[in-house]
Amino acid sequence: MKQIEVQILQQSYVLTCPDGQEERVLEAVRRVDEAMTGIRDSGKVRSRERVAVLAALNMAFDVLDRDIQHAQMAAAHAEMQTIAQENRVQQSPEISAEVVAEQQRQQALAEQLVLRLDQALENDAKLL
Repeated sequence: MKQIEVQILQQSYVLTCPDGQEERVLEAVRRVDEAMTGIRDSGKVRSRERVAVLAALNMAFDVLDRDIQHAQMAAAHAEMQTIAQENRVQQSPEISAEVVAEQQRQQALAEQLVLRLDQALENDAKLL
C-alpha cells in the first residue's frame, strides 16, 4: 500500500491506495474536488460539510443514472439477441425444407439409377 497526499477543496488529505492504483485514486480525487468546488463556487452553500454531502449526492445520482442506462442497454441487447435467435429459428424450417428437398432429389436420382442398373443387368440374370 502506498500513501499519497492530495488536495480536495484546498484542504490536504493523506490517502492510502493499493499499489498501481495511484492514477485511479488521483482521478477520483479530481472528480470529487471538481464537484465540491462547483457547489462552493455557486455561492449557495458555504459549509464544507454541506458541500461534501451535496457533491456526494450528485455523484451518487450520476452513478444511479449510469446504472439505469446500463440496465436498459443490457435489456435492449438481450432483446436483440432474442429476436436474432427467433429469426434463426424461423429460418431453420426454410433451411430444413431445402435440405429435405435436396435429400428427396438425391433419393429419386438413386432410385432411377437402381432401375437403370436393373434394366441393364436384366439380361445377365437370364444367362444364369
